[in-house]
Amino acid sequence: MTQEKLDGVIVATALPYAEDATAPAGLRVDYDRYAEHCRWLLDNSCRGIGPNGSLGEYSSLTEEERRRVARTAIEVAGDDGIVVVGVHGVGAHQAREWAEKAAEDGAHGVLCLPPTMYRANKGEVLHHYEQVASVGLPVMVYNNPIDTKVDLTPGVLAEIAQLDNVVAVKEFSGDVRRVLEIKERAPGLTIVAGADDVALEAMLMGATGWFAGFPNVFPAESAQLFSLAQQGKLAEARALYEPLVAAFRWDSRTEFVQAIKHGMEIVGRFGGPCRPPRGPLPAEQLAVLDADMRRAVDFLRTHPVAA
Repeated sequence: MTQEKLDGVIVATALPYAEDATAPAGLRVDYDRYAEHCRWLLDNSCRGIGPNGSLGEYSSLTEEERRRVARTAIEVAGDDGIVVVGVHGVGAHQAREWAEKAAEDGAHGVLCLPPTMYRANKGEVLHHYEQVASVGLPVMVYNNPIDTKVDLTPGVLAEIAQLDNVVAVKEFSGDVRRVLEIKERAPGLTIVAGADDVALEAMLMGATGWFAGFPNVFPAESAQLFSLAQQGKLAEARALYEPLVAAFRWDSRTEFVQAIKHGMEIVGRFGGPCRPPRGPLPAEQLAVLDADMRRAVDFLRTHPVAA
């Protein structure tokens, strides 16, 4: 049985593009800028990085781009952090192939949705994860019933957790009641908070990981929040979390990729555009996002967190 638990703060990395008329949608992946971003996250106390997730726009990448993104993250991390590569696929054969490539390239683990673009039944879901787990890397199961229409309930997770190499679950249902039930039904499974706007609640109930979006904007602050929660310092954790949670709520909205990239721009990082189907945020949404981000930024300006 694989020992790596895939816990701690792992950042679902946003992906930068540069304008290039010859690239898909006129945008080429900026690998140098992506490498610099991964380095910045690790230098700001995040434990790991997660390329090719939904925030990384994996479904808009070519196969060549997708693998090079993963390799870039792995090369940057070296011995300084873990890399959990998204291996989401329409079917088990595709997800397994991406897991095999991740293993060849030196990933520490993989993150895997149920079959995408198809509402699989329980038997198909179990087969999907059996194939991915057979590659040998630690597997973090990803429950996102909002996007996949497949809900990995605690009962289903208890069955998936029996597979060798399945070590963790990224729980994105938004229902924090599930944390304790998962602990009861699958006690060996690491529970990872998946939605930023219930991250503290999940951690207080026993989640020991956070696979997160807004650390792309606030890495040191997110790492500090995680540390406070793991130490049981509730008052200090709430004092940091509450001014940030309005921004964090964007992680659970349809436009989360655009919102996080815009947040990166606000704090002086490069966010940039998204590939289709994601387009720019309309003015009315930007105004709300800017107000939510301003609350967070103003608080952190007067309450800085050291990396």
